Amino acid sequence: MTMLTLYDTMARHKRPFEPIDPDRVTMYVCGPTVYNYAHIGNARPAVVFDVLSRLLRHIYGADKVIYARNITDVDDKIIDASKQTGKSIDEITSHFGEIYRQDVGALGVAMPDIEPHATDHIGEMIDMIQRLIDTGHAYEAEGHVLFSVSSYEKYGKLSRRSLDDMIAGARVEVAPYKKDPGDFVLWKPAADGDPGWESPFGRGRPGWHLECSAMSEKHLGETFDIHGGGADLVFPHHENEIAQSVCAHGGKTMANYWLHNGFLTMGTDKMSKSLGNVQLIHDLAKEWPGEVLRYALLTAHYRAPLTWTADLLAKTRRSLDRIYGVLRRLSDVEVAEVDVPEIFLAPMLDDLNTPKALSALFQITAEANKAETPEAKAQAKAQLLAAGKLIGLAQGDPDEWFGLTDLDPSEREKIDGLIEARNRARAEKDWTLADQVRDELNALNVQVDDGPEGSTWRKRG
Repeated sequence: MTMLTLYDTMARHKRPFEPIDPDRVTMYVCGPTVYNYAHIGNARPAVVFDVLSRLLRHIYGADKVIYARNITDVDDKIIDASKQTGKSIDEITSHFGEIYRQDVGALGVAMPDIEPHATDHIGEMIDMIQRLIDTGHAYEAEGHVLFSVSSYEKYGKLSRRSLDDMIAGARVEVAPYKKDPGDFVLWKPAADGDPGWESPFGRGRPGWHLECSAMSEKHLGETFDIHGGGADLVFPHHENEIAQSVCAHGGKTMANYWLHNGFLTMGTDKMSKSLGNVQLIHDLAKEWPGEVLRYALLTAHYRAPLTWTADLLAKTRRSLDRIYGVLRRLSDVEVAEVDVPEIFLAPMLDDLNTPKALSALFQITAEANKAETPEAKAQAKAQLLAAGKLIGLAQGDPDEWFGLTDLDPSEREKIDGLIEARNRARAEKDWTLADQVRDELNALNVQVDDGPEGSTWRKRG
C-alpha cells in the first residue's frame, strides 16, 4: 500500500505521514462554538476530517486512532446570545451542541473519540497560564493575562507573515495595558453577571486560543500528530495556539502536521454571516439527503475553495442515484471479502484527493454494473461498498434511497416490469413503444432517470 502523504501548512508541501506512535495516532480538530445553528461551511471541516479519520483507521486499525474535536462552550458570542435571549449559557450551549452533532451526523460524520468541552478544562487552562507566567512568556495587566508575542521568536511561522502584517490584517485589540499590540489574551476578567471562574489572576475566563492548547495537551499530549481546522484559523487562532503550547512545553513542537480546509463560496463571495449568504446545515438537511450534502462537500479537493450551488446538489444527487441504482440491481448478491480497490485508495492516500477518488468510485460502479457471473457480481459489489465505506458514501439501503420501502410490493413489481419493458424497447430502438411505456410510468407518478449504469426510478413527491 502506498504511503499516506498530507499537505502540511507549516512546511508548505506534501509530506509522508509518519505518526509518533503507529499504535496511537492522534488528531485534534477545532470544533464549533455552540451558540447558534452551524452553516454548511462549518460542515466542511467536520466532513473532511471525518474522512481522514476513516482513512487513518483503515491504515493503522480502528482502535489505534484517537480523534479529538472540541466544543467551545464559553465565548463572547455565547454570552451575547444569552443576554439577547434571556436563556442561560448552559441552555444555549447544550441545545446548539446537540443540534450540531445531529446536523453533521446527518452528513455521515461519526462522533470523535473525544469531544472535550472548554468549561470542563478550566483547571488545565489556569495551570498552563501559570506556567507561561513563570517562564516569562505571559504577564498580568489590569485583571488580564496576556501572552507576550515578542517572547517567542518563531511567532508567525505558520502564517508566514510578519507581526506587523498580522496586526494590520486582523482584528487585533490594541489596549493600553498591552506591552505590544500583538499580545493576545490568555485570561480576561469576567463582568458582573457573566460566567467566570476563580483563579490566581482574579475571577475571569479563558481566551479562546488558550482553550484548544489546554484541551489538546490533556487528551493527546504535549506533541501530537495532526492538528486540523479551516483555513480561516491559520491566523490568529492556530498561530496563537502554537505560541502558547510550544512555550508552555519548553520548546516542544505542538503538532507535527497542520492541515487546513478551504472556504465555501457562494458565487464569488466566501460564505459568511456578515454577507448574509449563509445556508444552514439544519435547513439544507430538510431539503436534501445528508449524503448528498456530504458528497457535494467532497467534490473539490479539501484545500481548494468550493462553490456551493443548487446545481451542485442536483448533480450530486444524480451521481448517488447511479451508485444506488447499481447496488439495487445487485441487492440479492452476497458480497465477497475484499480490500479497498487500489484505484480508489491511491488518490485517498495522496493528500485526500477526493475528486479523483470519486471518479474512481464511478469506474468501480461501472464495472459492478457490467459484472455477469455470480462471482464477478459478488466481487464488484464488495469493492463498491468497501470504497464507499472509506469515504462515507453508498452504505444505505438502495430501496430506502429511492423511497421504495413504503410502496406496495405489487406496485413495485409492476413499475420494475415497465422499466424493463422500456429499456428493451430503447435497446431495440422501438421509440414508439418506449414512449408509450414512459407515459404509463408518468401516469403512475414515477420519475425515471437514465444514466450510463441504466435507469433508476423513484416515486415523485
